[in-house]
This record gives sequence, structure tokens and C-alpha cells, in this order.
Amino acid sequence: MPVTLASLVHHSALKLTVRAGEDRLDVPVRWAHVSELADPVPYMEGGELLLVTALKLDAEDPEAMRRYVKRLAGAGVVGLGFAVGVNYEEIPRALVDAAEAEGLPLLEVPRRTPFLAISKAVSAAIAADQYRAVTAGFAAQRELTKQALNAGPEGLLTALASQVDGWAALYDASGAVVATAPEWAGRRAARLTADVERLRERPAPASSVVGGPDHEDRVELHSLGTGRRPRAALAVGTAATLGTAERYAVHSAIALLTLTTERSRSLHEAEQRIGAAVLRMLLAGEPDHARAVAGDLYGGLLDAPFRMIVAESPAGAGPRADGDALSGIEEAVESAAARSGEAVLIVPEGERLVVLAVDGGAAVAACATHAAALEAARAVPDRTGGEEEELVVGLSAPAGPIAAAAAYKQAEQALSVARRRGRVFVEHEQVAAGSVLPLLADDAVKAFADGLLRALHEHDATGRGDLVASLRAWLSRHGQWDAAAADLGVHRHTLRYRMRRVEEILGRSLDDPDVRMELWLALKATSPE
Repeated sequence: MPVTLASLVHHSALKLTVRAGEDRLDVPVRWAHVSELADPVPYMEGGELLLVTALKLDAEDPEAMRRYVKRLAGAGVVGLGFAVGVNYEEIPRALVDAAEAEGLPLLEVPRRTPFLAISKAVSAAIAADQYRAVTAGFAAQRELTKQALNAGPEGLLTALASQVDGWAALYDASGAVVATAPEWAGRRAARLTADVERLRERPAPASSVVGGPDHEDRVELHSLGTGRRPRAALAVGTAATLGTAERYAVHSAIALLTLTTERSRSLHEAEQRIGAAVLRMLLAGEPDHARAVAGDLYGGLLDAPFRMIVAESPAGAGPRADGDALSGIEEAVESAAARSGEAVLIVPEGERLVVLAVDGGAAVAACATHAAALEAARAVPDRTGGEEEELVVGLSAPAGPIAAAAAYKQAEQALSVARRRGRVFVEHEQVAAGSVLPLLADDAVKAFADGLLRALHEHDATGRGDLVASLRAWLSRHGQWDAAAADLGVHRHTLRYRMRRVEEILGRSLDDPDVRMELWLALKATSPE
């Protein structure tokens, strides 16, 4: 316990007597300070027991004592020790009345008790309290370490909550609650998600305080991790400000959880290397070998229908870093899978991220939700740029291990369509179920179409016939002369002549189905209607 005025009064060797402020003796004393100045306030920091003999004070002047005591109380002085038998045989009534009026504890110090004895008593008590705090801190550290080794983060949180007489919560990289102690703290911890998100935007190590005297508790938030962007966070809720021993316990917990986080990160990187090997085997058509290498690491992921996700940031964006677009979607997918207990295979490939996730599972849903949020951000006017500009995602149709290569190709095709259309996220089913005509909007296709039909347009520009319209009508009628001629309002012999001119100008035969297909697509690309 910290030294207080009450503990000094009960110190048998000091023989102190309380003359005022008996109801405020439980206030902690930070130091004992001797000053005979008429105004010692400029040299006070607050929390001191001021010791005086009134050498330069008119202690019998009521107005002077009121001003003097009021100044001391306003400066945070917790008590006044007055030595009797030096300048005054007893404490003047004016000083006692002023102390009572301000509620400032006034202690009578007998002549045989030197001020040095009081200073030593305060110093010894402070040292003893600090020693107890350090000893308690080491004991807490041992207990937290034991729990971390034997019971993991959950056991550590339980021990920490007990040490601080409050509650504790652990958050993952996405800001979601991973564990709490006691269990009732889960609801309170969930309400701090926004505060954790703000903390994660700051470089580690970072901390903040939420709540205070007017709230149900005081919560300290601490980031965990050694990277530029925190990978987890710790919340500690208590009814009051942490003491020295509790502070030791919190710092020990932060260190242990950071070590756990970094160790998990190393294991995660090793897991990703295994995942990359498994993915290569699947794409090479070796599902049995892939299962053998994966073992139990990915559960039943390789036996159930899965989706292949390919995400890509723009070429030339440089190496990946915490906080970039790929890291954002990786965190979203990984956190969703962890919360739902799903297995997920994530393989970073430079500017790409390949994900194998359970069809219909939380990871795929999180990917779609994350992409939708970026899509919405992209649509906001006057945006300043950011992650929403740096990501395109393609999602395959459901597949199994034997069709992994096909699923990867589907995801790449969907990603390519997303890039051409300026979208963030496209599913393969959307491409496969729709029309091929939107794909003709690609600039390369338009350039090909313009080059293929340029000679016909140049011919028509001379006024010597309408070959382009005639070709369109003939192709739309599948080469039926009478029907096409009727659509154009010309004789069928005129249409036959025009088609021969088309063949002569293009140097291609309209009897070739590939030629007819190319010409039809070229017409659609240059004039879809």
C-alpha cells in the first residue's frame, strides 16, 4: 500500500497529532518537503506533505493563514506538518481554522521529532511500496508466462484479468474479438471495435485510453506486433487507473502476446510456403500428392467443393507491404475463416494473391463484402484515391481438386474481365452466364474490327455502294439472299454482286465460317446495334 497521512500518524516513532482534516488522512503522500517560504507553491508538484516551523509566517493572522492554506490546497499539497516548540508553542488558532475551512489535513509535529525523521519515514514507505510493486510485478510475469505456455492467449487473459481486478480482451488483425476474460466482458469488448480500428492505423507500438470517470470502466488499448501495422490488440478494463504492480502485469502481457503474435506470424509464413507447394501440385494435376503434402493442415478443404480467388494489384505497384490492397483482402478472408473455423489456403505471389476457400463459406463471403466496400468507395465523387484503386479480384466457379487448374483459369478470366470493365470484383458465373458482346468493348478488339472493316468503309465513302450495310444484313440472315435483299430493299442479284465485291476487297471467302464469324463480331464491335 502507498504511504498515506494516516500511516504516518500511526507511525509510533513520529508522535504526530491530527489538528484538522481528519477525514482526509487516506490521501497518498508522494513526498515530504520542508519550506519556510511565505509562498512555497511555485516549488510544489502536488501530493507533498509540507513541513514548516512558521519562521517567516504570521501564523496568528487569520486572513494571512486563509490565503496561505488556500494556495497550498490549490497546488495539490496533501497535508501540512507544523512543528511546535520552535517558533510557536502550539499551532495558532488562525492556522487551524484555515486548515479546517479548506479541508487540508494539519499535523502537529512535536519538537522531539525532527523533520528528517518524517522525510525518512516517507522515503522508506515509498521504497517499500515500490519494492512490493516490483515483486508483485515479477510474480505476475511468472504467472502470465506460465499461463501463456500452458493455456495459450486465453489462459494469459484470464490471469491478467485477475491481476488487474478487471477484464481483458484480445483482438485479431481485423479488429474482431478473439478472446475475453472473464466471459461476460465479450459484449463490452465488442463495443470497442471502432477504437481498435483507429489504433491499428497508428504505427506500433501504440496505445490509447477509452472511458474514464463518467464511464462504466476505464479501458486501455495496446497494439501488438513489431511491424509497421499492428497485427493484434489488447484491451484491459479496470474501475480505476492502474497501479504500479498492475502496470507491470499489463506490460508483461503485451510482451508475451507480441511474442505469441510474431511466433504465429512465422508459423503462418511457413504455412504459406506449404500452401504454395500444395497449390502448385493442384495446378499440375496432382491432387493426391497435394493431399499428402497438406496432411491435416487444411482439413477437408481439398475434399470439398472450393472456390479459387485471384486478387491482383496494379503492375508496377512495388513489393507488398502491410496495409496495401492485397494485405487488406488477405486479412478480411483470413479473419473470416478463423472466426468460422474454416480452412483456407492463401498464397501470396508478388502482386497477386491466390486463395482456395470453401464454396459458400465465410471466407468467400468476406472477399465479396470487402470488394463491394472498395467498389462503393470507388463510386464516391471527389475521392482522393487509395486501396479501392489498387485491386481487382476474380472468383472461379465451384470446383474440386481434379479441376483446380480449370478453376484457376476461370478466376484469371474473371479477373481480366474485372480489369477491362473497371470493376473490383467479378465472378466467373457472371461472365459465363452473360453475353459475349460486352467483351467486345475491349480496345484491342475494336482496333482489330476497325482494321478489318476499314477497306469496306473507305469503299462506301466513295458513294459506290453500301457494302457494310449489305454485309450486316446478309450475315444477320445467315446468308439467305432473298431475305437479306428484302431487308435492304434491293434485288438479290445486286446483293450477290455486293458480296462478291466484299470478298474481292477483303481478300477473304464468305464461304469460310471463321471469316463470317470474324466479320460479324467486327460489325458488333464497331456498331453493336
